[in-house]
Amino acid sequence: MSKHDDPYSLRSRLSWRLLSLQAALLVALVAVVLAALSASGFVLAGRDEDRVIDVVQRAVARDAQGGLILRQTPELKQLRDETPDLWFLVRDKRGHSLSEGAVPSEFAAIGSGLDQISQARLGWQLFEDDPRKPAARLKRVDTDAGNVQVITATQGRLTGAKALFMTSIALLGIALPGLLLMGTATFIATPMIVRRAFRGLNTTADQARRIDIHQRGARLSLDKIPLEVVPLVTAVNDALARLDQGYARHKRFVADAAHELRTPIAILNTRLESLPSGPDKTRLLEDSARLATLAEQLLDIQRLDRCGRPFTRVNVVSIAQGVAADLAPLAIAAGYELALDAPETPIETTGDAAALERALTNLVQNAIQHGPRRGTISIRVSRPACIEVTDEGAGIPADQREMIFEPFYRVTPLDRGAGLGLNMVREIVLLHGGQVSVTDEPDGGTCFRMTLPPSR
Repeated sequence: MSKHDDPYSLRSRLSWRLLSLQAALLVALVAVVLAALSASGFVLAGRDEDRVIDVVQRAVARDAQGGLILRQTPELKQLRDETPDLWFLVRDKRGHSLSEGAVPSEFAAIGSGLDQISQARLGWQLFEDDPRKPAARLKRVDTDAGNVQVITATQGRLTGAKALFMTSIALLGIALPGLLLMGTATFIATPMIVRRAFRGLNTTADQARRIDIHQRGARLSLDKIPLEVVPLVTAVNDALARLDQGYARHKRFVADAAHELRTPIAILNTRLESLPSGPDKTRLLEDSARLATLAEQLLDIQRLDRCGRPFTRVNVVSIAQGVAADLAPLAIAAGYELALDAPETPIETTGDAAALERALTNLVQNAIQHGPRRGTISIRVSRPACIEVTDEGAGIPADQREMIFEPFYRVTPLDRGAGLGLNMVREIVLLHGGQVSVTDEPDGGTCFRMTLPPSR
């Protein structure tokens, strides 16, 4: 599987894509604002008027007559080079003043009226007057010439790439915290939204996990399913419907085949009984009896499955006694002794007596057919509702004990049979809500155990 085929988290992918979209929108917004400001000739954050005032403050001095002059400091020279439209006005309380640049007429004569003001910002009504009129900053500072009033611009036209860069930094300073806030909200909110939106899908997934081969007719619910997922759920339901139809056809075929086998098996048994006694006749009778049991078990599975398991109270001790009595001649003819160990009091379970009897018959026939043709085959019944069939054969390897219950699996590849008997035993026991297992006996041999739920 390539990396492109790997499963991915929808919550994570939505979070990152939403965050990327928000970042792109913020960058686009900053670009639009910068383009608009560049076209109009204005910036939101102008020159650094505090720096202008500081440079002028260190450059102001007095001449011999007491007037105000500017010393040509390196800072002042640099400021002039960086700010072509630089202007400022310096005034002291005695009426001396000096200026540089194109001081707006609105601010040229305002200083005398603001002698008692230490600092102020002077602006315009943006929507009523010309927006290109610059605002001004006023501040009183102490210099080598004493306390003076400095007025300079707080806004101005874009002066090139540097001003544009500074404006971009200012705007990004606003955009980045906003992006961080939105990103945090996205990563918190997106999983919650996706979880809530897919709550119905989780319920449908739980329904799908509970579907098994014995639960036909089940369909996935479309309640509270997102519209985008409805086609997938509908397709799954259609597939389940087709599987049900195919399974029903398969079941009908198996039931019909098992039913049709009854007559030829009965004829075969009649003809075998007429043969002279001998090992071959014994083997043929074993095979015929096993074939008859398999056919009846196929019918049992179909009947229990189709009729909704019409179970009643069943005495497993009686079942074991009946099987022992029926198979004792077959076991003795094959060279075994057949022993029954069961309590005198009944042990009851809820189930179908005929099906359980045939399942036990299958286990005993299996021991007869695959055993060493000597020793004892034992049937033990114990509480709460357990039936065991043990033999004295070579046993079953531990790594094959689970596989022997699979259809068509045989421990010995060239052994007789198709490998269906133990599989049908397990199916019948599962239909009764029980379990079947295989273990080794302490003294050698194999023990098949059917554990059934006790009758309440």
